[in-house]
Amino acid sequence: MVTKTEETQLNRLENQVDNGGGGAWDYLCLVRKLKVRRSQKVLKHGLSILNDPKQRSSLGADEWTLYEQVAVAAMDCQCLDVAKDCTKVLRKRFPDSKRVGRLEAMLFEAKGSWELAEKAYASLLEDNPLDQFVQVIHKRRVAMAKAQGNISVAIDWLNKYLETFMADHDAWRELAEIYVSLQMYKQAAFCYEELILSQPTVPLYHLAYADVLYTLGGLENLQTAKKYYASTIDLTGGKNTRALFGICLCASAITQLTKGKSKEEKEGSQLQSLAAKVLEKDYKQRAPDKLPQLTTALKSLTLSS
Repeated sequence: MVTKTEETQLNRLENQVDNGGGGAWDYLCLVRKLKVRRSQKVLKHGLSILNDPKQRSSLGADEWTLYEQVAVAAMDCQCLDVAKDCTKVLRKRFPDSKRVGRLEAMLFEAKGSWELAEKAYASLLEDNPLDQFVQVIHKRRVAMAKAQGNISVAIDWLNKYLETFMADHDAWRELAEIYVSLQMYKQAAFCYEELILSQPTVPLYHLAYADVLYTLGGLENLQTAKKYYASTIDLTGGKNTRALFGICLCASAITQLTKGKSKEEKEGSQLQSLAAKVLEKDYKQRAPDKLPQLTTALKSLTLSS
């Protein structure tokens, strides 16, 4: 996650380089450090260094890192000839490198040569399936399956990957989002449970889990969804509008199912009232022209419950 300070620093340095103020190498290093995609800029400024023998030689061992960075940027920009040239230079320098092998497979991907890319990735995985670097290769296979529209294959690869690399939060989240897109909500709920267990203070996971449970419906799921909407509000200091709406929706749906007989749900109606007041206050400050629509919507929830 890039902080505002880091983003400001990156943009300032980018403007400086674009306007001829120097610092191209520092900019490229910062792009790598922050793991952001500025492919066109990386390609432009990276090539300007690589095409200058004096600048290139001054980099020392970092020259090869730059070749790799430019190759990936060139693939993003569909400058495949540049990517091919950079990869060839790296293969000549590192003939047995898996890292270069990954670049070659990515180049097959960029060309749409899916079978060749799959063979290249499979070959890399056979050598050492538990190597940390192999995580990247697994993810490339998932991305390749998604690019071809083979969502079921992408799910299979992600599940297989998570059997080995269970602590990869990004992979769990990606799998959850795929399941949601396919309306496989029970499977998505399991993924979000894993994420909450490993990162309990991330409000995004609480919110997504609550959304999935609300969509599934049923009294138990709605009650749990309400709790996770509440925890989202707690983790965000009461500033999550979606979670506030979620509280109102859950409370209304639960009241309809229980007919207001449960003591817990009577307390839930009080929570709904509090959430509605916070929403009205927020809309008055930020979107006063939308307040009438909000009031109407909240009244309809109260009446239906």
